Amino acid sequence: MASRALNDDEVLSEMNKMVAFIRQEAMEKAREIRVKADEEFAIEKAKLVKQEQQAIDAQHEKKRKGAEVSQKIAQSTITNKSRLKLLHKREEILQQIFSAVREPSTPLYKQSGRYEQFLEGIITESFLQVMEAKVTIYSRKSDVEVVKKSAENAASTFKDISGRDVSFDVQGTINDDSSQGGIKLVSGSGRITLDNTLEERLRLLEDKMLPEIRKELFGANPNRKFYT
Repeated sequence: MASRALNDDEVLSEMNKMVAFIRQEAMEKAREIRVKADEEFAIEKAKLVKQEQQAIDAQHEKKRKGAEVSQKIAQSTITNKSRLKLLHKREEILQQIFSAVREPSTPLYKQSGRYEQFLEGIITESFLQVMEAKVTIYSRKSDVEVVKKSAENAASTFKDISGRDVSFDVQGTINDDSSQGGIKLVSGSGRITLDNTLEERLRLLEDKMLPEIRKELFGANPNRKFYT
């Protein structure tokens, strides 16, 4: 006896089950990835600490190079602090972006506390990437004041990490209707432009992370012949 065709309700029910299954699998895989990343970070951190201790011990034996040793230690300390804080900020930003993706009906810019934290994180990251004394920040027209406040906090954090001062000018040139938030930053020399709008960050996540997750969940696409 031939099986009957599914009606619309049954098709929808099956699709919802598939979506729920895929979402659950994706969340579990994401948790696995985070656990693995934490483990690798802990191993690498221990390795760096051990290497630093060995370097300090070796240099102390060479008193005639004391000044050079002090300089290397200071530079290494600043570099390690910068890396750790940058990694922490990036993780916070990723979590905020994933939350925004999971709850698209609640724009991040409407969540004042979280949005300010997000802005401060990406502006700090941008300052550290550009490493120039003067920059211009472009934001949504309605975000100018909150971006100024977040940029001031970011400048303080940047000062703590790098020991440098940075001045900035905020211009609300991004149309509110065309953006969900974030900023664009141009270095004072005009040679570096960073796009840290939510749209661009989500696009990068989709381009770089989703294919990897999709491959982990469903295996390699048999129709794809080339991989970058």
